[in-house]
Amino acid sequence: MERRNAWLAYTEAEEKELEETAAKYRYFLDQGKTERECVTQIIREAEAAGYESLEKKLAEGGSVKAGDKVYTVGMKKIIALYHIGQEPLEKGMNILCAHIDSPRLDIKQNPLYEDTDLAYLDTHYYGGVKKYQWVALPLAMHGVVVRKDGTVVDIKIGEDESDPVLYITDLLIHLSAKQLQKTAAEVIEGENLDILIGTKPLKDLPDDKKKEAVKENVLKLLNEKYGIDEEDFLSAELEIVPAGKAREGGLDRSMIIAYGQDDRVCAYTSLLAQLELEDTPMRTHCCLLVDKEEIGSVGATGMQSRFFENSVAELMEALGQYSELKVRRALSRSSMLSSDVSAGYDPAYAEAFEKKNSAYLGRGIVLNKFTGARGKSGSNDANAEYVARVRKIFDDHNVAFQTAELGKVDFGGGGTIAYIAALYEMEVIDSGVAVLSMHAPWEATSKADVYEAKKAYKAFLLDA
Repeated sequence: MERRNAWLAYTEAEEKELEETAAKYRYFLDQGKTERECVTQIIREAEAAGYESLEKKLAEGGSVKAGDKVYTVGMKKIIALYHIGQEPLEKGMNILCAHIDSPRLDIKQNPLYEDTDLAYLDTHYYGGVKKYQWVALPLAMHGVVVRKDGTVVDIKIGEDESDPVLYITDLLIHLSAKQLQKTAAEVIEGENLDILIGTKPLKDLPDDKKKEAVKENVLKLLNEKYGIDEEDFLSAELEIVPAGKAREGGLDRSMIIAYGQDDRVCAYTSLLAQLELEDTPMRTHCCLLVDKEEIGSVGATGMQSRFFENSVAELMEALGQYSELKVRRALSRSSMLSSDVSAGYDPAYAEAFEKKNSAYLGRGIVLNKFTGARGKSGSNDANAEYVARVRKIFDDHNVAFQTAELGKVDFGGGGTIAYIAALYEMEVIDSGVAVLSMHAPWEATSKADVYEAKKAYKAFLLDA
């Protein structure tokens, strides 16, 4: 059941829409390199499309009714958008869910130190990374510092052409005979992923500070530009990510090469799908974009939190439909696409894939009936009846799609948020875009798959 390359079927008008979608997506990637930045950009685009803050609307004495478009945010890192349908909410929703966090390096709370006239920031990696991929490339710092008085300082260093970039050193090849004997997991250790941030000492320091003159100069610069001191690192969320903009890839410009495409490629196409559907739906549409998936969907902003359930309860109260039983019915009767990326088949590493059940770049959105590891551990494993429903929706809307597993059995594995949503008894299946070099600092996707994902998500919202 080999699937045709989607590029072969496009009309000139479809290719134009494809390129417009890809350009919007690249812009979103540049604006959202952290989960906070993603939520900020999502709100901008949602409000431009007519969405209102549910909390603000209710605080101003407004009501909610069919046709309304509202959103609610949790701790600036998780967001749910609702387009209210004509049917009571207890009949369920059509839900697109993706995550907006990505693997990265986080700055520790007590990070700044100097060693032999070099100043560093100590880091702790976040999510599944190959640590050796993060050395010897330009890096940027994004995040916030919160002072004791509650004021928030936004930090972004390394993205503007006039900005300096940050850097992690590697051992030169001439002296690396022993290093190269180590396994890939050990060649760069987590505690060695320290960010080199300065080498210039501050002049005319008192004797007790001269041994850390480079560190003192860094602190002086941070205080002059941002008004922060060393203690403020204690209440900061600073993330180290690859510096630079998303780029078109390949001589044919058929790909997008960028940081954070797992899972912002599914998050943004889900958002676009919801925003582009303007007519009042029969069944409420929901786009849920969550944090913390890369570390197990934990915490107050992960899928395991009560944020989504609470937001549904608040929405039902605003609609005059609330009861505990109706909230449970709304969740259990909903249909969801757990929109997360798939491992794209890479012939350079063919031994990790089973070709009949692999995802291929350019062949459309990917359905994963199950994920997990070994004997499907940690998987949702969607019902066959639901898979058939989704297949029909995609075929009815001329969506290019394929099915896949995450590599060969026993080669590894991974999970998504699907099993968590399924705890509400709703129907859920994983669906997303094939990615090459997943979790690397720079990942690759096909523009065709990005376009087909948006088409698929719109079709699902309309007909699920």
